Amino acid sequence: MDILRFITAGSVDDGKSTLIGRLLYDSKSVLIDQLEAIERQSKNKNDGEIDLALLTDGLRAEREQGITIDVAYKYFSTPKRKFIIADAPGHIQYTRNMVTGASNSELAIILIDARNGVVEQTRRHSIIASLLNLPHVVVAINKMDLVNYSEDIYNNIVIEYQKVAKTLGLKNIKYIPISALNGDNIVETSEKLPWYEGDSLLHYLENVKLDSDVNLANARFSVQYVIRPQAPELHDYRGYAGKIISGIYRKGDKINVLPSGVESTIKAIEIAGKEVPEAFAPQSVVLHLEDDIDISRGDMIVPTNNQPKLEQEFEALICWMDNKPLIPGNKYLLQTNSRVVRSVVKEIQYQLDVNTLEKNESPAQAVLNDIIKVNIKTASPVAFDSYKELRQNGGAILIDETSCVTVGACMIQ
Repeated sequence: MDILRFITAGSVDDGKSTLIGRLLYDSKSVLIDQLEAIERQSKNKNDGEIDLALLTDGLRAEREQGITIDVAYKYFSTPKRKFIIADAPGHIQYTRNMVTGASNSELAIILIDARNGVVEQTRRHSIIASLLNLPHVVVAINKMDLVNYSEDIYNNIVIEYQKVAKTLGLKNIKYIPISALNGDNIVETSEKLPWYEGDSLLHYLENVKLDSDVNLANARFSVQYVIRPQAPELHDYRGYAGKIISGIYRKGDKINVLPSGVESTIKAIEIAGKEVPEAFAPQSVVLHLEDDIDISRGDMIVPTNNQPKLEQEFEALICWMDNKPLIPGNKYLLQTNSRVVRSVVKEIQYQLDVNTLEKNESPAQAVLNDIIKVNIKTASPVAFDSYKELRQNGGAILIDETSCVTVGACMIQ
């Protein structure tokens, strides 16, 4: 059974936490003791209803303010598929949290309040979904019960969002009218929306195809650990452990080790201690090579006939996550997969305005939640693919050398 990782995002009070609570509740994924605790704390107790948002708003500050602050992860399953949900905060000041949740997701549910239509935060989250190259987007138009389940309002919002999607190049978009509070079109299609002929939200999530999202053409393997046992019976054992980022590796393949460029051949492939003829993404394996080569953590093993770019200077889109501003000339650690190198941000080309999608050229600095394009120079070569071509090998983070805090999420161009 496969796993779908998805994120819910939207503006404040669009009903993200209520939607997830409804999915958990209606799919019978809430434990009895959890349900009893929520019933006791529910604000709607006088009405005889429970506040489903409390299933995800875990922090005391969130419950007191009635908002989501941190990214909350929830797990549930149906007979068809397992799910990991990231509930991202809607406030602008927590956009960095949304980037964190979306970076490992295959699908984004962008909620729109039917009363308000497309707002600034809708555009911001759509931009992030586009920048992070999420394969699938669901636009859930929520609170249809508050607009009398109006088809005209739904159609107007779809037309408005299509303009945003076209500008950003978003593909595979599914539009679903819902009421998270009442459960309309969440698990089952609703009789209150007779004009809607599509799937319910859960039915779509269960059946959306993920197979095509795994890149099996461009083989990439980042070394996480070099295994050299000290046992006498394994004196000559040398294995390179890690996760196959993309592609397929077979015994006998000609490979290069980057950044050194040294050539060799795959002698054997191990999975869980057993030799196999081939392995593919996203399996964790141990590779053995014909030659004893100086390989360390962060090096990349790639096919000789299909190699990534290997450069010390490149462009990247960054979502800035730190309270301290980014100023050209600042130095950071850059991490791509398991490789960490020293780097300097040479120049900020532009800052992207999330309301108009206009580019503000050459800003003096970038502040918290800004989305910017920069030029980066590294101390040693970095092996990467364009983020749009291969998301798994085009992402990186910037780390503050002093505090070791992640300050920026990078999409290498």
